[in-house]
Order: sequence, then structure tokens, then C-alpha cells
Amino acid sequence: MLSVNRTVVVIALLTLAVTASPVSAQQAAPHPSPQPNEHPIVDTVKFVAGGALALPMHQGGHLVLDVAFDAHPRLKPVHFGPVPFFAITHRGDLSPRREFAVSSAGIWVQEAAAEWLLTRRPALRREHAPVVKGVLAFDVLTSLGYAAVAFAKAGPPERDTRGMASTGIDERAIGGIVLAPAVLDAYRYFRPDAKWARWASRLVKVGSVTLMAK
Repeated sequence: MLSVNRTVVVIALLTLAVTASPVSAQQAAPHPSPQPNEHPIVDTVKFVAGGALALPMHQGGHLVLDVAFDAHPRLKPVHFGPVPFFAITHRGDLSPRREFAVSSAGIWVQEAAAEWLLTRRPALRREHAPVVKGVLAFDVLTSLGYAAVAFAKAGPPERDTRGMASTGIDERAIGGIVLAPAVLDAYRYFRPDAKWARWASRLVKVGSVTLMAK
């Protein structure tokens, strides 16, 4: 079983490995030449497929730490208003720090994936890459959704932001921590040359991981 402190170090190092590159983002991924567009319906299907791919990545983040902490993960049907869904839940006697880690893991995966894409492909907006754009859209929009329910303290009890608040941080503050990198990454998609947004996003992401050590 992994210790909490070791998990913090591993996640922080992985995040830094993604963001640290020996060449600048602009040198690593120059502006691509224009490409012919495919059929709009095909592009739409690929975009949705990218979003569908990002969902198991999010849930996989929860599952990895559930297994690492011997949290007995299981699927549980949940509802957000009239919309049926499912969540990977776990036993309820985890320590606050481990509960924070397990609940944060899906959002950490989203943030790491968005960071990877925006670092390696800063000109993504100009590319014809509907699958990749679908992944990024899911990552950003899902974080925005989590931030909204955190501010309202609404939604099912299994929501990630409620678990992240187990360390004693107000859930609305958690909403701000989730919201900030999502907004910054959306800005980076449209303005890839904005270095301040790039580094601000990275600092918030790494900072959210370090909260687990408190």
C-alpha cells in the first residue's frame, strides 16, 4: 500500500515531468499547415469519441488510488437531477488525506491530460484533430461542471468536490481550485502564446496536489 506522502511526491513529479520540456512549446509543436476538413458528421463523431475516451481516464484515476489505498472500490448508480449516471465509490473510513486524494484523482488526471496536450500541441486550435479536441473539451468542461456544483454544494453525495472537502477545506474553495486551471487552460487553447496563463495553470495544478499533505 502506498503512503500518502509518497503518492503526493509521485503525482507532483509526474505533473512536473509533463510541464518541463527542454525546448519551448512553440519549438516543440510549430504551427501545422492547413489540412483539409473531413465531413462535419465524421468530425462530430470523432469529437464525441474523444470526450467518451476521457471519461474512463477520469474514472481510472479514482480506481488507481482506490486500489492503492485498499479502499474496496465499487460502482454505484447516482443521479444528478433526472440524469442517471454512475460513480466509483469506496469504503467510508479512509483518512481525510486519503479521501482527498481518491476524490481528487479523476480531476488530477483531467488536468494532467490537458497539460500534456496544451504543452505538446500548443497550436491545437489550428489543427484538424477532433478526437484530441474532444478529450480537451471533456477535461475543461467537466472541471467547470464540478466547480459549479461545488459552489452550490449541490449534486449527489458522491461528488468529487465533496470528498475533496474532507480535509476541512470549504467545498466552495475547492470549487475555486478546480475552476482556476480549467479557465486558464481554456484561455491557453485560444491564446497559446500567453506564458503567464501557462505557468499560472501549472502552479494551481501542482498546488492542488500538495493540499493532500496538509
